[in-house]
Parts: sequence; structure tokens; C-alpha cells
Amino acid sequence: MRQQFLGALIGAAFGTVFVLVNAGPPVPAALGWVLRAFAVLALAAVVVLGLRAGGRPTLEGRPMFGPGYRVIVAAEVVLLVVGFFVLRLLDAPVQANVAWIATIVGVHFVALASAWQTRSILVVGVVLTVLGVAGLALLGSAPAWVPFVSGVLSGVTLLGGSLYGVRRA
Repeated sequence: MRQQFLGALIGAAFGTVFVLVNAGPPVPAALGWVLRAFAVLALAAVVVLGLRAGGRPTLEGRPMFGPGYRVIVAAEVVLLVVGFFVLRLLDAPVQANVAWIATIVGVHFVALASAWQTRSILVVGVVLTVLGVAGLALLGSAPAWVPFVSGVLSGVTLLGGSLYGVRRA
């Protein structure tokens, strides 16, 4: 399996989970189901397009999942755990968790864009970070919308970035 396809597949899988888990109220039920169906179809499209692309090389022979990747993922895990602990200490509403996840995953993509010396995922990283921070900002005024802003929209962003990645491979 090509490295870029594997990366797109991971992004699409997480994007699908973001949408499936967070496409509930206050979003109308019918729209929630449409969003979930879209997510599953987008994941299927990533799989089909990735398999059709075959084994073409990516990143000009540089490893995607080398030491730089491992350091970034380790930092991501630490930041997620510490953030959840702090949110719990602050008695933050449960919706804060998805906003924190989106923020840290976004920062993770920004760091990966630098480590991989590719700008193709930088936009995804910036958008996810913005959606995560927006969700954190909504906690005080509209916490019910945080799962949509930081969850569903982040999932759509991951799915769109994954589709873009496999289409250009």
C-alpha cells in the first residue's frame, strides 16, 4: 500500500468518525443522516481512488512514517491527554473535548506539512486548527454547536483533504 494512500485513508477514516459521531443535535436529524451518508461515501471514494492509483511513488522517495512523524504523533498524544485532563479540571462541558481534538489534530497536520516538506496538507491543518479554536470559543455562548463546528466540519475537512490527496496521487 502506497504511503500517501495510507495517509489519505487514515485521514478519511478519522474524518468519517468525526462526522458519524458529531452529526447530531442541534443539527436537524435529516441533515445529520445526509452528512453521515456523505462521510461514508467519501471514505469509500478514497478507498476506490487510492486502490486505482496503484503503487506510484510519493514524496520523492522520502518516508512518510519516519522519525519526524513519530515525534509529531507522540507530541499529539501527550497534548491530547494533558488537554483532556485540564478540561476536566476546569469543569469544561463535554463538547470541549471535540474542539480540543480538532485543534490538536490541526496542529499535527501543520507540523506534518513541515516534516514532510509538502504543503498539500497545510490547508487541512490550518482549517482544522481554526475549527477547533472556534469550537473552544463557542463553549461560552453556544456549546451545543461545538460538535458541528469542531466535529462535523473538521470531518468534512479531513475527508476533502483525503480526496484531494488521492486524486492528485
